[in-house]
Amino acid sequence: MTIIVRRATPNDAAAYARIMGDPAVYPGLMQLPYTNEELWRARLAEGMAPGKVDLSLAAERDGQVVGTAGLHPAAAAQIRRRHVAMIGISVAPEAQGQGVGSALMHAMCDYADRWMGVLRIELTVYTDNERAIALYRKFGFEIEGRFRGYAMRDGHFTDAFSMARIHPSPPAIGPRAAFPGEAG
Repeated sequence: MTIIVRRATPNDAAAYARIMGDPAVYPGLMQLPYTNEELWRARLAEGMAPGKVDLSLAAERDGQVVGTAGLHPAAAAQIRRRHVAMIGISVAPEAQGQGVGSALMHAMCDYADRWMGVLRIELTVYTDNERAIALYRKFGFEIEGRFRGYAMRDGHFTDAFSMARIHPSPPAIGPRAAFPGEAG
């Protein structure tokens, strides 16, 4: 089955709420349970506002959204961190282990590398989310640290890893082209 990755729109809000509200999905996310369509419609619309550089993606299979991803500037107001973006990803339970996460990760890394000029992509993942960690490592992410008691999950403080990926071939200025009539 073909996976199509495209930019998400506010019309995808119901799918975002369905996936991220699934009891088999949200415990692995930094999201809260009981999400809803209106919340996601507002978030997706906000990310598309003029001047926003956030990228929200939807992965479709057979016309149904089965995965979501976001690539967001880490700190647009902090000039010294403008080279950094953060990502998040979620895949519907019935589509996990079928290439949806890889398709989303490929699209986000490609966009960050080739279009945003991002040097560093960061993420946070629970230490027991082995499948996600394996996916991130497949795309060059490395564990940089452990956050003890990072987030409340199901009544317990849970550890998380900080992972990051440095652009594998950072952009450089190409050779200078001569102006017409200028000697080489």
